[in-house]
Amino acid sequence: MTDAARQNLFGLTRQGFEQLCAEADGKPYRAHQIMKWAYHQQCLDFDAMTNLSKAFRGWLDEHASFALPEVLHTLKSNDGTIKWVVRAAGGSAVETVLIPERGRNTLCVSSQVGCMLDCTFCSTGKQGFNGNLTAAEIVGQVWLANHELAAKGESVSNVVFMGMGEPLMNFDAVVTACSILMDDLAFGISKRRVTVSTAGVVPAIYELGKVTDVSLAISLHAPDNALRDQLVPLNRKYPIEELMAACRDYVDGLGDKRHLTMEYTLMKGVNDDLEHARQLARLLRDVRCKVNLIPFNPFPASGFERPDDIAVRRFQTYMMNAGYATMLRTTRGDDISAACGQLVGQVADRTRRQERYLARVRAEEVA
Repeated sequence: MTDAARQNLFGLTRQGFEQLCAEADGKPYRAHQIMKWAYHQQCLDFDAMTNLSKAFRGWLDEHASFALPEVLHTLKSNDGTIKWVVRAAGGSAVETVLIPERGRNTLCVSSQVGCMLDCTFCSTGKQGFNGNLTAAEIVGQVWLANHELAAKGESVSNVVFMGMGEPLMNFDAVVTACSILMDDLAFGISKRRVTVSTAGVVPAIYELGKVTDVSLAISLHAPDNALRDQLVPLNRKYPIEELMAACRDYVDGLGDKRHLTMEYTLMKGVNDDLEHARQLARLLRDVRCKVNLIPFNPFPASGFERPDDIAVRRFQTYMMNAGYATMLRTTRGDDISAACGQLVGQVADRTRRQERYLARVRAEEVA
């Protein structure tokens, strides 16, 4: 059987493994053994899984695999950030970013090839869209990062679905991947440290609350509909009032001690003055949340600029004085285009969005 025809076991939850083992070997408990080999010992060779029978190992070798994404490029930033460009099915490529900090290793994973949305301040959206990643392709990104960190005796501590794509538009694969990330037989990452970020796919937020309790981050970026319609076109379908109602519903299901994260990219002269801060504070007053401020990370022909430090601190100070825990995200990996909003991958665009964007970049270079 060819590699393409084998089932990629990175896409299986514990229940999926148990079903496979029950059907193939009659022993569901074998699932636990295989998962420990793959995730705890980072062994993907069935022949080396010596506590499995020889016959079952042979069956696995013929019908299954742990197929990792192919790494096309590895880039390392001066600040320690690592970006991998990995091949997805169909030949396109996506990007995965590891952000090491003292006592923490955060991995930013992609969930789609490109993005169906076209948020005006995000480089990923300008690349167009080519499809969803499978759960196996998402989990494979995390396994690769863990393998890299193992040499230092470390592992991924936090996973954020903030790479390429809108996670909730690839709902089933993302939920499956989250289940695997949190399973003690796999990565064993706390639900507080697995964060799904969304631009505001309101129906999917309600559905997410029914099947998981991972942390949720909202790409908000504007305090009113008029501005958000311009920055996040999805807002025209799901306006802020509907989004805030979904947020309240989700955070109510998490319990009293947990919060949502509101992500707010600050753009000079667009959404960064004190009136915007006042509107944001009023908007969020009924939502249990913290605020994550992200100074805009430039990319060619974006049309936006990064605010100066005084404007950023003024906005943060206002929000903190209004009673919100307000963090300022440190820019990491911008020298390798790995910062928030800069991921582009290699997208065989099904739309004409990439073509239009590149034409605009060339026009600006000529001008």
